[in-house]
Amino acid sequence: MTAFLDTLGPHAGFILACYVVTALVVVALFVWLFADRARLTREIAALEAKGITRRSTSAGNSEARR
Repeated sequence: MTAFLDTLGPHAGFILACYVVTALVVVALFVWLFADRARLTREIAALEAKGITRRSTSAGNSEARR
Protein backbone atom coordinates (compact mmCIF):
# COMPACT_ATOMS: atom_id res chain seq x y z
CA MET A 1 0.00 0.00 0.00
CA THR A 2 2.86 2.36 0.75
CA ALA A 3 4.32 1.77 -2.68
CA PHE A 4 1.01 2.83 -4.22
CA LEU A 5 0.90 5.98 -2.09
CA ASP A 6 4.48 6.77 -3.07
CA THR A 7 3.53 6.69 -6.74
CA LEU A 8 0.89 9.36 -6.12
CA GLY A 9 3.51 11.70 -4.73
CA PRO A 10 3.23 14.19 -1.92
CA HIS A 11 -0.43 14.89 -2.62
CA ALA A 12 -1.60 11.30 -2.12
CA GLY A 13 -3.88 12.20 0.79
CA PHE A 14 -5.63 14.91 -1.20
CA ILE A 15 -6.03 12.66 -4.25
CA LEU A 16 -7.47 9.78 -2.23
CA ALA A 17 -9.76 12.13 -0.30
CA CYS A 18 -11.14 13.47 -3.58
CA TYR A 19 -11.86 9.95 -4.81
CA VAL A 20 -13.59 9.06 -1.53
CA VAL A 21 -15.72 12.21 -1.56
CA THR A 22 -16.67 11.65 -5.20
CA ALA A 23 -17.63 8.03 -4.51
CA LEU A 24 -19.75 9.09 -1.53
CA VAL A 25 -21.54 11.74 -3.60
CA VAL A 26 -22.29 9.24 -6.37
CA VAL A 27 -23.62 6.69 -3.85
CA ALA A 28 -25.72 9.39 -2.17
CA LEU A 29 -27.22 10.37 -5.53
CA PHE A 30 -28.17 6.76 -6.29
CA VAL A 31 -29.76 6.38 -2.84
CA TRP A 32 -31.68 9.62 -3.36
CA LEU A 33 -32.85 8.51 -6.81
CA PHE A 34 -34.13 5.15 -5.54
CA ALA A 35 -35.84 6.78 -2.54
CA ASP A 36 -37.45 9.43 -4.74
CA ARG A 37 -38.67 6.80 -7.20
CA ALA A 38 -40.25 4.83 -4.35
CA ARG A 39 -41.92 8.00 -3.01
CA LEU A 40 -43.28 8.95 -6.42
CA THR A 41 -44.52 5.42 -7.06
CA ARG A 42 -46.43 5.49 -3.74
CA GLU A 43 -47.79 8.94 -4.57
CA ILE A 44 -49.01 7.84 -8.02
CA ALA A 45 -50.60 4.71 -6.53
CA ALA A 46 -52.42 6.83 -3.94
CA LEU A 47 -53.71 9.21 -6.63
CA GLU A 48 -54.87 6.34 -8.83
CA ALA A 49 -56.60 4.75 -5.82
CA LYS A 50 -58.56 8.01 -5.46
CA GLY A 51 -59.63 7.73 -9.10
CA ILE A 52 -57.26 10.34 -10.45
CA THR A 53 -55.59 9.04 -13.60
CA ARG A 54 -52.79 10.32 -15.76
CA ARG A 55 -53.76 12.30 -18.84
CA SER A 56 -51.43 10.25 -21.01
CA THR A 57 -53.38 7.04 -20.32
CA SER A 58 -56.74 8.57 -21.18
CA ALA A 59 -55.63 10.45 -24.29
CA GLY A 60 -56.92 9.03 -27.53
CA ASN A 61 -55.02 8.64 -30.76
CA SER A 62 -56.08 12.10 -31.90
CA GLU A 63 -54.28 13.67 -28.94
CA ALA A 64 -51.13 11.64 -29.57
CA ARG A 65 -50.90 12.85 -33.19
CA ARG A 66 -50.69 16.56 -32.31
